[in-house]
Amino acid sequence: MTSLQLAAKARHAAYINPVPTLYWAIAKELPRVLTIYDIDLPVPEARAGIRSLFQENAQVRDTRVLNMLVEKGYMELEETLLHHKQRPHLLRIFEGFKHKTTGADRKKLGPDSSIDDQFARA
Repeated sequence: MTSLQLAAKARHAAYINPVPTLYWAIAKELPRVLTIYDIDLPVPEARAGIRSLFQENAQVRDTRVLNMLVEKGYMELEETLLHHKQRPHLLRIFEGFKHKTTGADRKKLGPDSSIDDQFARA
């Protein structure tokens, strides 16, 4: 049994406002996470990356979806604290996807691609 059980705690606790509570829990653990994973990033910049993830789901109003997202957030925090993630996974969260034209995205055709482009990539 692991020493951290944040997801179970979140499931059984009756929070009045669970989203800010999750954000506060993540912000509280953020300096430790940055130290553990040796990420050279200022804490305010890392908090901005986390805030952007919260703002992506700001339009969600369904309580079942909100509960699922909150529980998933606690599970992600717990996995991070238990070292189930690697440094690049966290860098992707904090810094975002900087290079959109790498990997499979490079091979996707745009809406203005010609038939020659399609055959050239085959």
